[in-house]
Amino acid sequence: MSVYLGIDTSNYTTSVCLYNSDDGSVISKRRLLPVRSGELGLRQSDAVFHHVQQLPDLFSQTFSEYDGKISAIGVSSAPRAVEGSYMPCFTVGLTSARILSDAMHIPYYAFSHQQGHIAAALYSIDRLDLLDRPHIAFHVSGGTTEALGVNMDDGYLSTRLIAKTLDLNAGQLIDRVGVMLGLQFPCGKELEQLALQCDEIMKPKTTLKGMDCCLSGGENMAKKLLDEGKSPVYIARFTIEFILRAIGKMSDRIREEYGDLPFVYAGGVMSDSIIRDRLTSQSDCLFAKPEFSCDNAAGIAVLASVKDRL
Repeated sequence: MSVYLGIDTSNYTTSVCLYNSDDGSVISKRRLLPVRSGELGLRQSDAVFHHVQQLPDLFSQTFSEYDGKISAIGVSSAPRAVEGSYMPCFTVGLTSARILSDAMHIPYYAFSHQQGHIAAALYSIDRLDLLDRPHIAFHVSGGTTEALGVNMDDGYLSTRLIAKTLDLNAGQLIDRVGVMLGLQFPCGKELEQLALQCDEIMKPKTTLKGMDCCLSGGENMAKKLLDEGKSPVYIARFTIEFILRAIGKMSDRIREEYGDLPFVYAGGVMSDSIIRDRLTSQSDCLFAKPEFSCDNAAGIAVLASVKDRL
């Protein structure tokens, strides 16, 4: 039996996963980093501290369900697979991987957090065949709003930036509006539940420059709606529709440019049921299952298994 350990210490979630490459099963544990009420995020020093506190507990929970041999370790070491990409929070996972690698006399492999998201999405929908085939991957979260051309260049799971936000990330917009409405950060799930209570038809105006989007206008529009006395459920729905329209328009322009490639959508924002259902109804696209859309270490563990066999 070949089992691989994945570790991901992202900006807001500590994640550990064991992946059995023989039967495809996972043992996945994760915990959000604590954010004080009313605040919009964490300083990196606080994120590092919380990862150091939480990671041992997650290891204990994970290994209480499995005490066998580990073949190799995968770890996210940077946000993106580009030169200069760095966040201090990822050093916690990387340090742990290096220590475990030496102690267990097994290799460790470093990947980007973004590559982990793509792999987790493909794992969740049983499409690991796309790991070495060209496709378009959207990674939409609080830290990223990008469309990537995957495997269009040399190198396994190589990524080429095709389109992006020019200002706010989609998850930032959701959190800013959510906190504006009195929700707890991170606000995605609560904002979605509010939005589902509103069935008014909306077609918010969004701006694209080429294939890139601009999302900061959504925050200004939400503030205006709040000042006008619109209900929280209306503003929540407007915000989701604004993001949906921007991602949809980006997708359309990318198809015009790159043709009929598979489209995969991952990242926390893409777990929103309104966005998922609408985009799926309009075109042939693949969405990560919700539990594998948000930050997790499953994709990192999967990538370790593949890298170990190359």
